[in-house]
Amino acid sequence: MEPRRAIHRRSGALLLLLAAVFAAAAGASASAIGDKCAACKAVAAELEIGISSEKPRNHLDLRNRLNSKGQREGKVIDYRVSELRIVELLDDLCDKMQDYTLQKLESGEKEWVKVPSWSSFQTDKKAAARAHSKNLSSYCGRYGAVFSTSEN
Repeated sequence: MEPRRAIHRRSGALLLLLAAVFAAAAGASASAIGDKCAACKAVAAELEIGISSEKPRNHLDLRNRLNSKGQREGKVIDYRVSELRIVELLDDLCDKMQDYTLQKLESGEKEWVKVPSWSSFQTDKKAAARAHSKNLSSYCGRYGAVFSTSEN
């Protein structure tokens, strides 16, 4: 059994890898998103939430073949390092990004923040906030397709 620190390091490394892949796939069209660094941080925050809310899972048993002696052959993969885990983490990511909008902070910087309730927004700012939200979600959807097609 691995120590918890090693597991958290791997989870952190997985987050950084996923964020880097997401940012690399974005390319030049990321300028439509506003603050790219804050968008990447928002994606990483959602991935952290997904990782922390995961239920513990056993290994993936891929021993589906029998050899000439009648014994099962194949791999047993640790779920934490499996492609299935990444697919499940990225599965609803774009839908979750609809809960974020771009806000200007007091320091003048822009940051993607999670909206607890869209009904709490002022009417005059709600349309612009929703537009930012849809922009990030559709951007995520365009590049989310890159991830799902690259698996095959």
